Amino acid sequence: MSEQLKVPTMAEYMAEGKQPEVLFWVGCAGSFDDRAKKITKAFVRILNKANVDFAVLGSEEGCTGDPAKRSGNEFLFQMQAVTNIEVMNAYEIKKIVTTCPHCFNTMKNEYPELGGKYEVMHHTQFLKSLLEEGRLTIEGGQFKGKRITFHDPCFLGRANGVYEAPRELIRKLDAELVEMKSCKSRGLCCGAGGAQMFKDAEKGDKEINVERTEQAMETKPEIIAAGCPFCNTMMTDGVKAKDQEANIEVMDIAELIANADDL
Repeated sequence: MSEQLKVPTMAEYMAEGKQPEVLFWVGCAGSFDDRAKKITKAFVRILNKANVDFAVLGSEEGCTGDPAKRSGNEFLFQMQAVTNIEVMNAYEIKKIVTTCPHCFNTMKNEYPELGGKYEVMHHTQFLKSLLEEGRLTIEGGQFKGKRITFHDPCFLGRANGVYEAPRELIRKLDAELVEMKSCKSRGLCCGAGGAQMFKDAEKGDKEINVERTEQAMETKPEIIAAGCPFCNTMMTDGVKAKDQEANIEVMDIAELIANADDL
């Protein structure tokens, strides 16, 4: 598998007087977290294969401000948001795709009132659109017939009503999609949202991610599919807590598609 990834920056595009079809917003997790970097690379491999004209902001990308806002620091959020908006508006960005539902939700729903009006898509929605336009083909490959359960990220599902795009992509892998008892609008949080990812657990009998992992394990999955780097971390930790690493893999939808076809 070649790791020669083509990832142009907006600065490079502007220097050539060109505008990409879409800005890929990588996000903090996708940029700095070693596990999430694999999701970023998988998504880029798919974009390259589908010949999508995209660019990233690179060092000009800052945190969207989601953790600051959710933890109550509205001032810091607005500072971070306005900085990003000024950069994107200077580049005349129209369309954004991101692998992080937190970035997706914040830019889609909270940036407009600060002057940042863009078409924002989660990567599962974007991949579904590429599929419908015939720019991307998905083959089951190594995931054909595998039992896969999908964990709905809160900011993708309940906050924005996106349930079908990720499931449709899983079905295209010829996999057996099995649903947890708490799914879609009744989904259970992985325990990381609302900036909980960055603080110590409070007193209680059980971690939320372990509870959610147990629900996933009830479906007897071979793979727990996620669509969020935060959820990925929490479900992976849950699988480890249950000593099931040898039996259950946690993978992002982008990784499933990229690896099925061995891009």
